[in-house]
Formats: sequence, C-alpha cells, structure tokens
Amino acid sequence: MTDETHVEGEPTPQPDSTQAPAEGTSADSEATALPSVESTQMLTALVQLRGALLAAELPLETPGVADDRTSRREMVSQLEDYVIPRLMTIEAPMLAVVGGSTGAGKSTLVNSLVGHRVTEPGVLRPTTRSPVLVHHPDDGHWFGQDRLLPDLERVAVSTNDPAALQLVSSESMPQGLAILDAPDIDSVEERNRTLAAQLLAAADLWLFVTSAARYADQVPWDFLREAAERSAAVAIVLDRTPDDALETVATHLARMLASRGLKDSPLFTVPERPLPPSGLLPGEAVADIREWLESLAADAEARAGVVRQTLDGAIRTIARRTHQIADAESEQAAALERLRTGVDKAYDDATAQVLEATADGTLLRGEVLARWQEFVGTGELLKSLENRVGWLRDRVVNAVKGKPQQAERVTVAVESGLETLLMEHAEAAAEAAEASWNSLGSGQALLADAGEDLSRASRDFRRKAERAVRDWQGGVLDMVRTEGADKRSTARFLAYGVNGLSVALMIVVFAHTGGMLVGAEVGVAGGGALLGQKLLEAVFGDQAVRTLAARARRDLEQRVNELFESERRRYTDLLDSLGNAAGASENLRQAARRIDDLRFAQSSS
Repeated sequence: MTDETHVEGEPTPQPDSTQAPAEGTSADSEATALPSVESTQMLTALVQLRGALLAAELPLETPGVADDRTSRREMVSQLEDYVIPRLMTIEAPMLAVVGGSTGAGKSTLVNSLVGHRVTEPGVLRPTTRSPVLVHHPDDGHWFGQDRLLPDLERVAVSTNDPAALQLVSSESMPQGLAILDAPDIDSVEERNRTLAAQLLAAADLWLFVTSAARYADQVPWDFLREAAERSAAVAIVLDRTPDDALETVATHLARMLASRGLKDSPLFTVPERPLPPSGLLPGEAVADIREWLESLAADAEARAGVVRQTLDGAIRTIARRTHQIADAESEQAAALERLRTGVDKAYDDATAQVLEATADGTLLRGEVLARWQEFVGTGELLKSLENRVGWLRDRVVNAVKGKPQQAERVTVAVESGLETLLMEHAEAAAEAAEASWNSLGSGQALLADAGEDLSRASRDFRRKAERAVRDWQGGVLDMVRTEGADKRSTARFLAYGVNGLSVALMIVVFAHTGGMLVGAEVGVAGGGALLGQKLLEAVFGDQAVRTLAARARRDLEQRVNELFESERRRYTDLLDSLGNAAGASENLRQAARRIDDLRFAQSSS
C-alpha cells in the first residue's frame, strides 16, 4: 500500500479527487496570471517572440555565450514543442510526463499505472529507444504530428530512434489524460538527456520519479529547481524504497522539496517489491497515484488548472529569460562593431599611407628617379632646378633629350615602385587587422575558422596590384593621346611622343596634391617633378596639365581604394556572414514586453 509522507510541521498536501498540483513558490507570485492565455493576441506575441529568438543567433564567441545559446535553444524548443501548440489546443488532454533518474523504475511505473505493458523497461544502461505516449483511443487525434512535440515523428511500434514518438492507445487510460515515458535525465547518452529535457519542458504535469538511492543526486534537483522557477505542476514519486527506510527517506525528501520551493508538490511513495512475471507492480502499490491522476482527468476544472498553471509559468519564464538573450545580443553587436572598427582602421590607414606616398614625392626616388633622369638628362638643367624654379619654357624643352626606350624604362620603374608600395601596405594592413581580431576571443575564433591566413595579403593580391598599375598607366597613356589628338603634328609632341609625355604626367602625379605641384624645394626629386610639369605645359598649356594631373590622380586613387577594399572584404565578409545584430536586442525586448503587457492586461480584466 502506498502512503504519502507527512513531515511534522511541514505538511505535504494529501492528494484528493480534485486537487491539482499547486504552483511552486518561486519569487514571482504571478504564476497563475493569464486567465485567457489562449487569446489570439497572446498567440501572435509568442510567435513573434519565437521569430526574434530564432534571429538572435549569437554567432560570436563572446564571454558566456555558450550558456546563452543553450538558453535560447531551450526557449525556442519549448515555444515550438509546448507553449504555442498547447495554446492553440488548450482543450487537449493533460500530458503527464514521467521522468527521472536512471534506474528509478519509470517504465515499470508507467506500465503499472496503465495496467499492462506499453513500454519496455531498460535492462542495460543506457537504454536508447523512442519515448512512449499512452492515451485513450478517443484522444488519439490530439497527438498528431502538428500538435505537441511536432519535431518527433509519430510511430506505432517501439523503435530505437529518439527522434520518434511512439503512440500507444489504451482503453485503461482515462479520457483527458495522456502519460509519456521519457528517457533518463541523467543518462550517460547525451541524446537521451537532451530528449528527456525536451519532453519534460513539454509536460503539463511532471511526474518525477526517483529512488532511495538517487533522490539526493544533483541532476534531478536541477530539473526540479527549473520547475519551481517556472511554477510548473509537479508531483514526486519516491520509488523502489525498502520498507525500513521509507519513512526516513520520504521525510528527508519532503524537507528538501520544501526548501527548494516545491513544498506544495504531492509526494507519493512506492515501496520496493519483487516484480512478478508480468513486470507490473501490485495494484495497491500504485493505487494512490492512479486514483489521483484519474481524478484530475475526470475533473475538467482541476485539469484545466494544471494545464494553465504550467503554461502560464512557461510563458512568464520565457518572457523573463528573453532579456538575458537580449543582453547577449547587445554584447554580440558591440563585439561586431569592435571587430569591424579594427579592420576599418587597418585598411583605412594603409590606403591613406599609399595615397600619401603617391602624392608627396616618395615615389620620385630610387629607381624611378634614376630612370627619369636618364630620360630628361642630368647636368646643368637639373642642377639649376635645385636652386631656382623660374624657367623659360623653351629652355626646358630644348634640354630634354629622352628617347622612346628611355621612356619605357621610366614606365617599368613606376610600375615596379607602385607594385612594391601596394604590396608592402597590403601586408601591413592584414597584419594590423589580424592583430586587432586576436585581441578579442570572438576575433580569434573567426580567424581560426576563416579557411585562409588573413594575416597576409591575399594570394592573388600581387597579380591584382600589377593589373591595377598597368591599367592606370594605360589610362594615363589614353589621356595624353586624347588630349594631344590635335597636337600630334607639332614638333614638340613628336619629340616626346605619347609614351614620353605619359611618363612625365605620371611623375607630376607623384608630387601632385589638390591640383598643386609640391616638393619643388625638396631637391632633385622635386625638381624632376617640376621639370615634368614644364614639359607637359610646353605641349598642352598650364590649365590642361592641371586637368590631366587631377584626372590621373583621381584614377589612381580609385584603383588603390578598390584594391584595398577587396582586401578589407576578406574580413568584413566574415562579419557580414554572421548577420546584422543591430536592432536584434531591442526586437527581443519589445517582444518580451508585449507578452508581459498582455499578461498584465488579462490578469487585470
């Protein structure tokens, strides 16, 4: 015979024919709010909250994100498996999920409550099989694929597939009640533990089974704590307990329940007895549990109270926990911004440095200067340029003695110098961007999963840089050719040729800022640039040279920007692939506030 335990001074409620499990004594006393939770407005708000949670993917490895991802996944699952389907079918039978520790006797208890074998107890651990849901034949339509636990395939036979839900129809089950046998919550098999948690989250009533050997284990109490926090309807079954330890263990368990916010949860005891060949416990051993469940099934008001209590608690808890996910989304958005800022700074700085070096005379040194001097000639002309700027145009023109092959050497030197400059700064930008990401855990994870070494310029950057420089030089050549279309028969144009005038324009561009030539006072390099300008002016005139130099400059800047933007995208594309976290936090908070507002309005009506 089964007795409920009574602890002196801390009474455990006695089950009667109408009593529903009382809500847990959590800090929030609103657990029985939402008298009309089935309203269309609430359903819409919950669907919107689900969408906001799904959008909050939390892809970055920020501190504590693993726990936040788990919470988000649990919340979405409970909305999909229980809250939304239950809200849509509020009149469906009450679902009691039997869960608990390994070896607690859950399957034997279910079989004994039903009166015949409907689920096979596990002999070997861990037992992997599909969960079993037992219902009255007239209630079968409530448990189709589109109802509770929609992700689980419905099957009619036992299977080892944990993604399937075995439906068993039994005349011995009262209408209005279904019992589901769940896997062990502390199974060594992870998928069993995950499925057990999913099923318990979909329960209207938790029938929590433990034993004298396992009742103090931590894992069951973690589940029971969650039940108390969300005011879920819970009943406890202390199973497989020797007669001489029954009172002592039950008394201790009752005190533990009271101290953890579950003092109003009914506590049943089932003494340890040898099982007959049928594998069922004696009828009197489970009589109190069966009568209590049958009384709930027979009393529509009591049954609805259990459903509403658990459903309301689930909704309240999900809305509250949403703010935690919103905080995590805010942190994700801030981390994304820090990562993007680090990349932008690296590549903005590199681009600016390249453009500065191509405008301040830096390139008019070394090989470029040597080849240019060969083209224009050295001696008295360049020496004089070091001392004074005022020149008669004809004297400059007459001093030039460049040849076509010498102009080509200047072009090659410019090409090489520009390519080297671009390559050096692309490498420096990649190193700086990688260093900025390595300073953050989220950045380190992205770098590890990037699929390439982002600390170096891309493998094809040199080829792209070569093409960009050649295309720019070709554009300069076209500008000179077009501008000189009506001057090709003049002696001066013929003397220098398109190539010679083009290299002169390139030299001018490298000491050209805002339409003004700079660096005339910096020695030979500046003097060489000034000489190039005078050569061009002798052919095209002052204003035309300014226009040509500005156009060539803009073209160069555009090509440099495009090159470095392509390199930047190796980083920013990774960030863009993570989605846009902007606004996700506020969407979550608004969705949670909407649910709280509806709960308050309904509880006040």
